Amino acid sequence: MSTEAPKRDQWQWENATAGAAAGFATVAVMHPLDVVRTRFQVNDGRVSNFPSYKNTAHAVFTIARSEGLRGLYAGFLPGVLGSTISWSLYFFFYDRAKQRYARNREGKLSPGLHLASAAEAGAIVSFFTNPVWLVKTRLQLQTPLHQTRPYSGVYGLLSILI
Repeated sequence: MSTEAPKRDQWQWENATAGAAAGFATVAVMHPLDVVRTRFQVNDGRVSNFPSYKNTAHAVFTIARSEGLRGLYAGFLPGVLGSTISWSLYFFFYDRAKQRYARNREGKLSPGLHLASAAEAGAIVSFFTNPVWLVKTRLQLQTPLHQTRPYSGVYGLLSILI
């Protein structure tokens, strides 16, 4: 019998690391579109303190012109932290759940057990990262049309929430 650990047990964080890298890369590239999406979601045309946009391209150019890159990357820090942590934890818990379900079975897991593993991982991650998404969304919705700028950044928002 070999004293060497099986390859699977040598380093169990590769899925978490891959998820973290993917989460960071996604937010770093796509965050301006996330800002636009969030602003479109809350703008129903009845409230005057949010600018009105015709389409995605118009929104990107309007935000860039009136707020600069800072506007396009509003909420970037909680977004990148949340996505990095979220995907890292998701892949970690998904892999752990699959391992737990596979202990009593030989061979491949059924689609139902894959679904159960994914649901379990998603629920755990949602529970822990929801406050991060709240902070990100509030920072993204700040526009120059606000009378006062209620949040100076992540720390300013956290001090209000706590």
